[in-house]
Amino acid sequence: MPSSYSKAHVDHVSRILRTADRAPTLPVPFIIVDSWRRSMQNYHLDPGSLQGPRILESFQLTQQRQRVDEFLRIAGDEMSRLHGRVSDADYCVMLTDTQGCTIDMRIESSIRGEYRRSGMDLGTCWSESEEGTTGVCSVLINQEPVTVHKNEHFRAAFIGITCSAAPIFSPSGELIAVIDVSAMGAPDDRRSQHLIRQIVIQSARDIENAFFMYSTQDLWVLRGHALAGYVDSQPEFLFAWDNDGVLRALNPAAKRFLIRLHGRLPQTVCEAFSSARLPSSTDDSLHHLPLLDLYVRLKAPRRPMTVSVPNRQEIDPRLAQALSLAVRVKDRGLPVLIHGETGVGKDYFARQLHDAGARRDKPFVAINCAAIPEGLIESELFGYSAGAFTGASNKGMRGLLQQADGGTVFLDEIGDMPLSLQTRLLRVLSEGEVAPLGSARRESVDIQIICASHRDLSRLVAAGTFREDLYFRLNGARFDLPPLRERSDKLSIITKLLDEESERAGVNYSLSDAALEMLLNYAWPGNVRQLHHVLRYACAIANETLIGVADLPELLGVAAPSLAHETSSGTPERQLLFDALVRNRWKPVLAAQELRISRATLYRRVNQYGIKMPGKGSYE
Repeated sequence: MPSSYSKAHVDHVSRILRTADRAPTLPVPFIIVDSWRRSMQNYHLDPGSLQGPRILESFQLTQQRQRVDEFLRIAGDEMSRLHGRVSDADYCVMLTDTQGCTIDMRIESSIRGEYRRSGMDLGTCWSESEEGTTGVCSVLINQEPVTVHKNEHFRAAFIGITCSAAPIFSPSGELIAVIDVSAMGAPDDRRSQHLIRQIVIQSARDIENAFFMYSTQDLWVLRGHALAGYVDSQPEFLFAWDNDGVLRALNPAAKRFLIRLHGRLPQTVCEAFSSARLPSSTDDSLHHLPLLDLYVRLKAPRRPMTVSVPNRQEIDPRLAQALSLAVRVKDRGLPVLIHGETGVGKDYFARQLHDAGARRDKPFVAINCAAIPEGLIESELFGYSAGAFTGASNKGMRGLLQQADGGTVFLDEIGDMPLSLQTRLLRVLSEGEVAPLGSARRESVDIQIICASHRDLSRLVAAGTFREDLYFRLNGARFDLPPLRERSDKLSIITKLLDEESERAGVNYSLSDAALEMLLNYAWPGNVRQLHHVLRYACAIANETLIGVADLPELLGVAAPSLAHETSSGTPERQLLFDALVRNRWKPVLAAQELRISRATLYRRVNQYGIKMPGKGSYE
């Protein structure tokens, strides 16, 4: 952008701020003038600045997205739908978190480069204290929809952009995100953005309602609208309460409705609807409440799954103990080495270890040493200075080890790291310094190391493919994760993964007894990763919500018990025994107590009916 445009914008902002207090009318909305004043007086920003917004580093963006992972998944469908409506006019759709950081985005690939140069990209930050007046920061401050059109932006870098943004609130009423639709080269007339603004507001409400319904699946939910045809597709009012009748969630419209009706927010559903008769708990038909002139439909809490849902914290005792010990070791500054078969969840264990440790609020950077091409791994790990090699960025790049400063580095499949890089890594660990490629300057880094490998590093040392000194540097404490076939919490894992797939698909899947028995008795050579893929496959092809043996991959049948049909073999006695074991998570003592028989009798019947106990003996 030419400097003449920048100077003209500075004059424009200065002139309006000088006359704002005495002018009868202003060429920009008052909300914009207030933001300009804060940008100038509170944050000392330069309206003539042409610098683009701050961009998060990759690990920071990943952390920001992980904090709202479920919300992102739900909002993603509406973002794509919204982009489909505005893409022909070259608009992009952005979603930011409550700090103003762009955590999701939709844009046509043909114009992505042009928009990126103007500051619209994943990871860009739009807080008022950094960027001055923008659509996102205005919504964050005022929590209401806004359009910031071209030279209404405070900084000259953004005066070619028009933004329409709207807030998205959580079921508890807190601001959770901002959705923004932006374009370059829009008409100068501000009125051209009126329709776009209304579309953005509607998309924000649709995301809000979808997240509300997702978050309140275990509550009673009342959907309402003044028009009968909109109750299910676009409800205006959403109320949710628990089995005691206590209101647990309200969307913004429902909150305003109750305050207007009562002058305050009632605590219970009985108070809220004292003047109207709600549908009974067994009636999910459409009802009209004449006193409120409202059409409503009541949704009951989600029914429990066929498989009992165990406590989320119920994990194999060996894993629980390993995690507890690993946290204590890591917090003393010792490196941790995780060993286990492929697919046992070494990366998940490492993340849990970081989150439970003293550095939980610092970066967690995961590096798969087997996935990065050998020619790139050195620059990825240690970074490089400007012009260090052909094709290098003219600004240089901070390496992953530098990005993890103060936090944790997880080196997955460390056994596959080339010998030449093992030497450099050893030097970093010994000296606490990193030297980027092409730079003589060394930078201090404070990192804790977690390593993982499915290979036995001691054997690699003996074979001469892994440095012995690095092995002893990394092996401060070794933890061996058990394979899935040996774990006592298989039922808990199956239930958790199936529940996740149900939430992903918006369908409440469950397992037949025979399918569950097959999953519990399979050897799982690919461990938890293979189990996850099998359940995702079954959910994808199942014609009903009850997943049966026919929905499981054929390869599972090789190691599974012989199952001719979906019952547990046909006899009522076997079915009764099998159901009691499932309900009690395959714990013989509890199942025997429920059936009022001795444990010896239970084992005798288990053998009699050919029921294969997962991890037999580990539940006693």
